[in-house]
Amino acid sequence: MSIACIMVSLDTGRSAGGRVRLAADLARRFESTLIGVAARKIPGLGPVEDLDAAQVAYEEARGRLDDDLARVRAVFDDGVGDGLRTGWRQSEADATAHLVARARGADLLVVGREPEGCAMAVDPGASLMEAGRPLLVVPPGVDGLRAARIVIAWKDAPEARRAVSAALPFLRRADQVSVVALGRDARGEGAEDVSELLARHGSPVTTHLLSAPAAEAPDELLRFARRAEADLVVMGGYGRSRLRELLFGGMTRAMLRASPLCCLMSH
Repeated sequence: MSIACIMVSLDTGRSAGGRVRLAADLARRFESTLIGVAARKIPGLGPVEDLDAAQVAYEEARGRLDDDLARVRAVFDDGVGDGLRTGWRQSEADATAHLVARARGADLLVVGREPEGCAMAVDPGASLMEAGRPLLVVPPGVDGLRAARIVIAWKDAPEARRAVSAALPFLRRADQVSVVALGRDARGEGAEDVSELLARHGSPVTTHLLSAPAAEAPDELLRFARRAEADLVVMGGYGRSRLRELLFGGMTRAMLRASPLCCLMSH
């Protein structure tokens, strides 16, 4: 498997520049094309009586959008540097819906960990559910990813299998890969089979079975990742419904809210 095209989401937040630099470094590493994506809807003007005034208001709002798009395009251009094949996709549209639509032309999406409350920020949870592509979710303040030591949060479910497949370009280059099965029935999750497969792909891999209650699994995983000096977690996303996780919590929701490490997720 290869990564021929990486798509990075841009917004007006402070973390956007670092996210672009990280994505550009990956594009160089994998000899990929890098495409920047940005969009924002123009708020509805509401009922109007004067069509001329409404047209003026729309043109002013469109001008502000154009200014925002120009600003984030400059962030993209500055972060990319020289020597990469690049592209740019922008729209007057909902940022998440635009990314999901454009994802058909990418192998990997790079997004921020949580919306920063800024213009053009995408919802990583909705993107994960709808895009049909693996997401690399980048925490605030992170602008590089060596991926030399990788932790796989393994659960024997389709989304975790897809995440491992999507991560193979990273896993083959890693210095150390740890397959970690979490939960009271960790031994029954088949982590050893995954480790054997990755070894056949050439990854230096070890297997770890951690017994932890479901509520403590995210913290236990991050403690393990810190001990392993990892900077990338590979995991399936939303094995349960997203609504259930929003209401009651879960591994995906916890990692999207608080992980200090980059997470490569697949649904």
